Amino acid sequence: MHVAIVGCGTAGQAASLFLHRAGHRVTLFERSSTLAPVGAGLLLQPTGMQVLDQLGVGDRIRHLATPVERLLGINDAGRTVLDVRYADLAADLVGMGVHRGGLFATLLGETERVGIGVLSGVSVVRYVVDTSGRVELFDVRDVSLGTFDLLVVADGAKSLLRGQSKHVTRASLYPYGALWFVADDPGLAYGRTLSQVYRDTRGMIGFLPSGRVAPHEHPTVSVFWSVRRDQFDAVQAAGLDAFKASVRSLTDRADPVLAQLSSTDQLIGAAYMDVVMSRTCDGPVIFIGDAAHAMSPQLGQGVNLALLDAHALARSVADISPDDHPTPTRIAESLIRCDRIRRANVRYYQLASRWLTPVFQSRWSLLSLPRDACMGPMCRVGLLRRIMLESLVGIKTGAMPWSRDLGLMGWPRHSSALSH
Repeated sequence: MHVAIVGCGTAGQAASLFLHRAGHRVTLFERSSTLAPVGAGLLLQPTGMQVLDQLGVGDRIRHLATPVERLLGINDAGRTVLDVRYADLAADLVGMGVHRGGLFATLLGETERVGIGVLSGVSVVRYVVDTSGRVELFDVRDVSLGTFDLLVVADGAKSLLRGQSKHVTRASLYPYGALWFVADDPGLAYGRTLSQVYRDTRGMIGFLPSGRVAPHEHPTVSVFWSVRRDQFDAVQAAGLDAFKASVRSLTDRADPVLAQLSSTDQLIGAAYMDVVMSRTCDGPVIFIGDAAHAMSPQLGQGVNLALLDAHALARSVADISPDDHPTPTRIAESLIRCDRIRRANVRYYQLASRWLTPVFQSRWSLLSLPRDACMGPMCRVGLLRRIMLESLVGIKTGAMPWSRDLGLMGWPRHSSALSH
């Protein structure tokens, strides 16, 4: 089977590795002419690490990462709003703070090692399913890029191809985003905790220990400053002193990293999208990762959901031999199976992220009152704490306590590994 994968981010790289390993012929397209990541650090959950282990790169990522044991959020009055520890779910659990560049380079190195070619600088802007059920791709000049048995669209939240799907029900930008920068943290001043400080819902700063880009380099910390999307330019234009004063008015914990900023040009704007598809596949075409379900990062699940998508896709087409010439019906049935495997898990995180976002980032500052009063105590109540932790590690499939899929972490479906 000849597979086209559009997008060389985490979802596209993981899918290409799984499908290549199964013996399929893979062509990976990337619209950027430079193969490099965009973004700061990210938090890999145990679910995502399970997939990276299956790809054979998990230990390399652990060597680069900073283990994250705890998520801690306090408000500007010093009240604890969020406090969850992975070990309260299972003793050996941690998240992994990873620099996006380290993850990208590791996956790219693996694709190069196994011989997957990446066609960079190629913008795939259109596809056509012909009468035989195969998919033809076209670039910005409307030149054909070839015909394929299967198209995997993994070109991110700002997908150029998603608009062709009739199953898109939502694709909108959130009014709030973040300005971020990455700083060295050679003394590990930020420890093994993802920490945040809030001023009602209109101000927030976060510190994510992000590991190393390469083994010989310093560990890093990614810093996120919440701001309305329409204020990105104004914050940068106001100058560095004004930005530092705004941050220091909320917390003095940023002082070690603020000293490393020499210009507001180092602040990179990140906008958040809310993307929902009623179905991620149509015939021989499937959307995965942020192209299928971009969401705000409140639950820190984006990269983990992308990795799980790639794994589910590989499972769903596992019965198609690389020597087969599968019928369009057989491919479509495999993709529908993939969509069903992922639906409950993805839907839960889409809904949870949508509801949580205004509680942490919005103009409705009064929402911080019930948040600050209730969330801290909820972190200490057994059942609620467990739901929070299961949501954090990426195994939830619904709001009910029993709505979870332990198999997403490689555990038995009724594992005794969970603390009660």
